[in-house]
Amino acid sequence: MAKFSITHYFKESYQEWTQKVSWPTWSELQNSAIVVSVASLIIAFVVYLMDISFSTVLDRFYSMFM
Repeated sequence: MAKFSITHYFKESYQEWTQKVSWPTWSELQNSAIVVSVASLIIAFVVYLMDISFSTVLDRFYSMFM
């Protein structure tokens, strides 16, 4: 079993980050960021609509007993 060395770990990590990882291009990164932003806005809007509708339904339900 090989002996653990922290310097060996960092050297291998650096080598992997610089030579083995395929980083996205700037264009791919921008496109992904736009997709994530739009999806987040759509999900936030859907959650907002659900909150408003449940609030309205519950307000009407509770007003029946007052």
